[in-house]
Order: sequence, then C-alpha cells, then structure tokens
Amino acid sequence: MHVKICGLSTPESVAAAVGAGASYLGFVFFPKSPRNVTLEQARGLALDVPVGVAKVALVVNADDTALEALLETVPVDMLQLHGSETPERVAEIKARFGLPVMKAVGVADADDLPALDTYAAVADQLLLDAKAPKGYDLPGGNGLSFDWRLIAGREIAAPWVLAGGLTPDNVAEAIRLTGARQVDVSSGVERAPGVKDLDRIAAFVRAAKGAE
Repeated sequence: MHVKICGLSTPESVAAAVGAGASYLGFVFFPKSPRNVTLEQARGLALDVPVGVAKVALVVNADDTALEALLETVPVDMLQLHGSETPERVAEIKARFGLPVMKAVGVADADDLPALDTYAAVADQLLLDAKAPKGYDLPGGNGLSFDWRLIAGREIAAPWVLAGGLTPDNVAEAIRLTGARQVDVSSGVERAPGVKDLDRIAAFVRAAKGAE
C-alpha cells in the first residue's frame, strides 16, 4: 500500500509523513490553495526528503515557463497535473521535461469514467479525485469524496491513486470498496486549511497500511 500525503508546507509535516511511512510527498504550487508553497520554500523541504520517498509537484494548468522555473529550483521526482490539461498537453509535458506524470481526473458520476481510459494512455499514473463542484476555487483538496462504487472492480490501464475526502476514519473502507493500492490525502489530515495535524498523518498511514 502506497500513501501520498499532499499539501505539505513545513519541515515538521514532511518529517511526520516520512516517519509514518508515506511513499509520496506532495507540494502544491497553486496560489489559490491554502497549501501553496513558494519555489524556495519547496526547495528547502524537498532537500530534506530521504532517497526512496517520491517528491511530487502539484501544478494546475502550468505553462512551460512555470514548469521550467519549478524544476530548476525544486528537486522533484514527479509532476502532478491537477488542472484541465488535455491528453495532448499531458503527453507534451512528459516528453519535454522527462519526468513521470500523474494526471488528476475528477469523478462525480459514470459519465466521468471514460476519461480514465483516455488519460491512462498518456500519463504514468492517474489520481482519481472528487470533481470540484461549480464555483469552487480549488480543483482538489476540498475534502469531498465521490461514490467509490463507481470504480469498484473497474480495470484501469495505468497505476492509479484514490483521492478525495479520505480521512484516517474512512480510508480502510475506501480501500476495501475500490481495491485501491495507492491513496492520497490532504485536507483529511489537517486541523485547519493548510495546517497539517501530525498525529492524523500517522493515523492515516497506519489505517491505510492496515487495510491491506
């Protein structure tokens, strides 16, 4: 079971995620998010991450100039595209920057499922997140979940990560219903928007790994 803790912004939360056994650490580069970090902040955090734990940069509809600046400053292992990037744009970013790409796909109902096949053809991994309702500023990290039964037993042609509304209390059930081998959490381990709770990080990883 691989766990991704996203939206980290302090040395303490990074250390807690690493210590708990997270496989991926996510850093958010999106000014509207309460979890947004600057390039310099992220560089300092990333340099403390031990080898073997993947550092993921979450971006939203970033252009090449922004991506170049990010990758020149912050040592990351993967790009997470969390906006409305087309399959063509995903393939272009992967080819241009030479890093694995995780594409977030918003799910609200069965009509959203064909996009999983489309993006699986171009991305290294998919992140299945609850689709943000109209009027929401953030494409993710809203603490919302989708109906996990939509993907139960579904064959997805790329490694995938379950996200959206997961908490230490419901992650085991989510894994049981979906068969997920990877899970992602952000707001579900916070005590306020953007403020990670170190005990909840440990509890989340424990619950996810215990569900195997």
